[in-house]
Amino acid sequence: MSFVHLHLHTQFSLLDGANKIKELMPRVRAAGMPACAVTDHGNMFGAVQFTQEARRHGVQPIIGCEMYVAPQSRFEKAGRIDDYEAGGNYHLILLATNREGYQHLCRLVTAGYQEGFHYKPRVDKELLRELNGGLIA
Repeated sequence: MSFVHLHLHTQFSLLDGANKIKELMPRVRAAGMPACAVTDHGNMFGAVQFTQEARRHGVQPIIGCEMYVAPQSRFEKAGRIDDYEAGGNYHLILLATNREGYQHLCRLVTAGYQEGFHYKPRVDKELLRELNGGLIA
């Protein structure tokens, strides 16, 4: 039976991930994983490098992101980000299953920075309803 990581952070998850993609892929391959997902916090900065390195090592890349979801609207910029009871952000893992999912993930991350940024890039349920094709949550 094989194991596949579906929630893994790299150096692009600031203050949370320490995995360097070039060092990670040989370890993934050596562990016998046929695939691996990278789900950095609020960004996809390492997606291209991850895809290239995974393919080079014979590992199926799964592109994902750990999104920050605003409790109400992404346009509301009040409240603390780390206090859920006071309206803080929630975390949601999204994985792209195909090209459409990858495109939606890119659009969600972009909107998080352009429209929803409040300490961190955030999306909301409205945006998730609009851009959910090809994604697994």
